[in-house]
Amino acid sequence: MVGWTVRMLGPADAALLADPHEDVFDDVVVPALAVEFLEDPRHHLAAAIADGRIIGFASGVRYVHPDKPAQMFINEVGVAGPWQRRGVGKAVMAALVDRARTVGCHEAWVLTEDDNIAARSLYAAAGGCDAPAGRIFVIDVGA
Repeated sequence: MVGWTVRMLGPADAALLADPHEDVFDDVVVPALAVEFLEDPRHHLAAAIADGRIIGFASGVRYVHPDKPAQMFINEVGVAGPWQRRGVGKAVMAALVDRARTVGCHEAWVLTEDDNIAARSLYAAAGGCDAPAGRIFVIDVGA
């Protein structure tokens, strides 16, 4: 396998999202959504790139609340199967956490399933502490 690099993506990188490694994202990347994501200054995506294609990523959203300092919600981390267990996940997480610091976040947080041992190990390696999170409720808003 060739080497890889990690960098934060910006508005000029929408084309890079058009042809990621086939099992990096959960679904097919929608070009209009990729542009919307990358143009929003509160959205952040650290990408690992090999041979011109995304092989891994970590995405997050910086948000504020009237009674809390800025936080980075880490939405998702994905690494293509052939690139797993090669440090790609740790590298994109480190880049996203560094971005969180750069944009003034006081903490970053992420959710995962109890039985996802690989994700829990990754988040602990990034400096995360295992905290009880309660339950997640998904509300269909019809949009």
